[in-house]
Order: sequence, then structure tokens, then C-alpha cells
Amino acid sequence: MSTSRAETQPEDRLTDEEYRDRLRELPPSAKLVAKVLEDATPLSQGQLAEETLLPDRTVRYALNRLEETGIVGSRYSFEDARKQVYYLNT
Repeated sequence: MSTSRAETQPEDRLTDEEYRDRLRELPPSAKLVAKVLEDATPLSQGQLAEETLLPDRTVRYALNRLEETGIVGSRYSFEDARKQVYYLNT
């Protein structure tokens, strides 16, 4: 499942400078999740836990922090509507 970041709305997108400024204040787990999403997007919470080797709770916390700052967006998966997938707003 390789979808481009072009799915995000232009008004939701962050500039590189905004992205780095917002990311700078976040915990290391959130930075790791964002880094994984730079290479492979969109991913589910479970896929992120597998890729980062972080516990599910830590990934959930990281995603919440990333969503609060507007770095990450989410939508329902086209492959499995029960799951949400996450992507960067850059």
C-alpha cells in the first residue's frame, strides 16, 4: 500500500520549517513515528508499532501528540474500514 502524501489537502500541509519547529518540542517516540511516516505512508497504528519496535501504547501516545500539533493526519483505511491510517501533513 504505497500512497503519496498528495492525498492531504493543500491547506493542511506544513512547510518544512513549520514541520521541524513543531517536531522539535515532541518526545523521541513521536519523532521516531514521524520519521517512519516520512518513508512509508500511510500506516496503521499496528504497522507503526511493528516498524518502530515501540509498544502499542507508546505509538498511540506519539500519534496523539503528532495529531495535536498538526504534523499527522488520519483517515479510514481503504483496505479495511475498521482501521485508521496515519500520514504526514507535509
